[in-house]
Amino acid sequence: MTDSPSASGKLAPLATHPITRLLSVLGLLFVFLVGVNGLGDGFELLGEGVLDSFFAATENPFIGLMVGVLATTLVQSSSVTTSLIVGFVAAPENPLPVANAVPMVMGANIGTTVTNTIVSLAHMGRAGEFRRAFAVATCHDFFNFLAVATLLPLEMMTGCLRRMATLFSSFLTNLAGSGVDYDSPIKGALKFAVAQIEVAISTLSGSYRIQGIVLIVVSSVLIFTALMLLVRVMRSAMRTRVESIVSRALDRSALLAMLVGVSVTVMVQSSSITTALLVPLAGAGLITLEQAFPITIGANVGTTVTALLAALAVTGPNAGAGITIALAHLLFNLSATALIYPVNRIRGVPLTAARALAAIAVKSRKWALIYVVALFYLIPAAFAVLNRLF
Repeated sequence: MTDSPSASGKLAPLATHPITRLLSVLGLLFVFLVGVNGLGDGFELLGEGVLDSFFAATENPFIGLMVGVLATTLVQSSSVTTSLIVGFVAAPENPLPVANAVPMVMGANIGTTVTNTIVSLAHMGRAGEFRRAFAVATCHDFFNFLAVATLLPLEMMTGCLRRMATLFSSFLTNLAGSGVDYDSPIKGALKFAVAQIEVAISTLSGSYRIQGIVLIVVSSVLIFTALMLLVRVMRSAMRTRVESIVSRALDRSALLAMLVGVSVTVMVQSSSITTALLVPLAGAGLITLEQAFPITIGANVGTTVTALLAALAVTGPNAGAGITIALAHLLFNLSATALIYPVNRIRGVPLTAARALAAIAVKSRKWALIYVVALFYLIPAAFAVLNRLF
């Protein structure tokens, strides 16, 4: 027996009401942007040169890449990592130069793939399911490996991504600064909120450096918490709709599938959710590796929106640098898609590698565990430690 419309309306929890969800999303976005802006003020309070030794390690592009991988695997979100990077780059003291940050966002792209790879391990009990699920999960890994192997050396030699991002950032900054001078009420509200946090922190200590450290920690917690809750709210609101959108895209063109990957990731604010959704579908034999691949690539592009949102809300003299690194992340993913997907032989490399690794993992499950632990945690951590020691 079903409830009547009036009864169901009365029984529906307030948390599921569309207006409540909308207000929750807007509130969490505001908290997230407060955290990003607070990072910049925190570095300003620390004073020039305090974090130079910490970020000096990222002058080595490979170490920067490893830092991006490790940070993202630890927080399980490239959106959190890239938003923090935007905050570092846009800080008034500029502790992290754009050139050093580009390999870090590349590493974040690799690190974000760990979630769907871990999800695939749930299918280890059934060989056929595990082979399909693990292949779909790791094709995302191998796509990003190939993208980094191609574009990181090119970036080191030419700085092409940084130069293009700087050009587009200058254009956007000039466009925004032309015409009528407009004082955004959102930015005014963000400044006011950060100022209140700073006043509260100033009561704890008279030392500007201690205040700066506390503000950086508080801002990082705000960013992480807001994004995690935002993902949860969006996931609960969009779950059935996302599954419907993905299923409709499976038998359409690759371009449409990519656009679906972008759209779903923007809606749920997490590429991990988009790609993790594909894993059980593949394990059940409902989708093939070839069908999942373009959606995965689209998710890669969609995940850059969070950093762009953070960069556009940053204020201060270094705000343009934040936009630059966010655009560099977007250009990296778009360039990787343009270089890898259109050519059959190149497109086949991640798919072939994923199938080969899945075949090995099915024969011996321990290799799947070793792959996840070593590639996403042990190797990046080892490089970071060795770099500090030597």
